[in-house]
Amino acid sequence: MTAQRRYALITPCRNEADYMRRTLDSVVAQQDTPALWIIVDDGSTDATPQILAEYAALHDWIRIVPKPDRGHRAVGPGVIEAFYFGMDQLEMTDFDYICKLDLDLDLPRTYFSGLMDRMEANPRIGTCSGKPWFAGAGGRRISEKCGDEMSVGMTKFYRLACFQEIGGFVREVMWDAIDCHKARQLGWIACSWDDVELQFEHLRPMGSSQQNVLTGRMRHGFGQYYMGSDFLFFTASCVFRMAHPPYVIGGAASWWGYVRAALKGTPQQQDAELRSFIRQYQRRALIAGKSKATAEIVTRQTPVWEARLARL
Repeated sequence: MTAQRRYALITPCRNEADYMRRTLDSVVAQQDTPALWIIVDDGSTDATPQILAEYAALHDWIRIVPKPDRGHRAVGPGVIEAFYFGMDQLEMTDFDYICKLDLDLDLPRTYFSGLMDRMEANPRIGTCSGKPWFAGAGGRRISEKCGDEMSVGMTKFYRLACFQEIGGFVREVMWDAIDCHKARQLGWIACSWDDVELQFEHLRPMGSSQQNVLTGRMRHGFGQYYMGSDFLFFTASCVFRMAHPPYVIGGAASWWGYVRAALKGTPQQQDAELRSFIRQYQRRALIAGKSKATAEIVTRQTPVWEARLARL
């Protein structure tokens, strides 16, 4: 691995024995292996520690970091807390890229090399990912319908400079969308691709939770409110989601999560300029579509990017 392709993975996990071997095996098989993989065991009570120890004994670039047990599986802020616990164990400047990676994925062999190839071809790409799918009835592949303008939360691959400039992840639900909007605000490009060599299987479908899928959808709605999403845009998004499993009730649950947070007067993320930036983009997307709205923002923020280059 060249000095310009040194990447570190940080994986928060808890009780992942049902899925983790497929993830571990797919990372071990990567065309470009990580320089370091820190796996934070966030208080597992199943066979996770034993399986992790087995792989760490075989690969010196896998490092297991136990974290004190909080007593339950956490999502949103809990996951990011564990991520930062792991990040504290490495020297960031030793790496060119950093990735928050979940332990319930099956990645193609060319996954990380493919991402780095694309980022090397376009230095403005700050964060990117492939696209997730999950197995439906009869083994049918079902897309999780993630937009091209976001890197997905289960495998957030970052150019180190971009990650540092946006200030890392916020410790709240919707951290995995706020980061992409902040990156674009600062002139970077955030994106994902649906190319075959970058498609991966998500072994635990997006939006599920430690309770049930509808709880996960409501949590997503709360996160959209917290982020500062435009109400009309999010309503349209919920209607779109009603056409995908779980049909109708999934989109309705997300919408209610947003509305309930608004009715309660729940505080939103404190970056008022970013909230305005997000709403402006979303309102334009309602009229022109996400692809055109995103392209317009990338063009509009080009002077911000060029000013950054001038400072280097």
